[in-house]
Amino acid sequence: MKNVERDLNMIVKTLRLQRGWSQDQLSQLSGLSVRTIQRIEKGNPPGLESLKSLAAVFDVSINYLQGEKEMTIQTEHQNEQSENLEEKIAQIRVNKMTHFYKRAIRYGVIICLLFAINIFTSTAYMWAVWPMLGLGVSLAIRGLDAFGHMNWFGPEWEKRQLDKK
Repeated sequence: MKNVERDLNMIVKTLRLQRGWSQDQLSQLSGLSVRTIQRIEKGNPPGLESLKSLAAVFDVSINYLQGEKEMTIQTEHQNEQSENLEEKIAQIRVNKMTHFYKRAIRYGVIICLLFAINIFTSTAYMWAVWPMLGLGVSLAIRGLDAFGHMNWFGPEWEKRQLDKK
């Protein structure tokens, strides 16, 4: 409890000095007596109404005045969540690229086999062109997705929506 009181007096004094206010000016702005402000800055615990007045004047939450540890923990938790989300997004992107490269290799092997079959069976009609075009379009779409060019509803979109909320 002593640490919270010590933190509070330092926070109030720091906020007051940052704004260049005297104890008298803070007293007038908050509606508290100069003596009350002096007591708070010396480490005496203020009442809830005093905290509300100071929080309103400094434009901060009461939790912030009671100790930055809560705010720091929340901020660290939010940063950790953001880092985890960015890691997941990066992992998804790497997985998509890996799958794309595997598909590209399979595409090349399959098309070579189809053309070999086509050439050995009949050179009059090159039917292997059609699977090559169909699979090629599919591979191109997968490539655009893997390298982030078709990202309409991907993880980045989800992150932007979460940030908005």
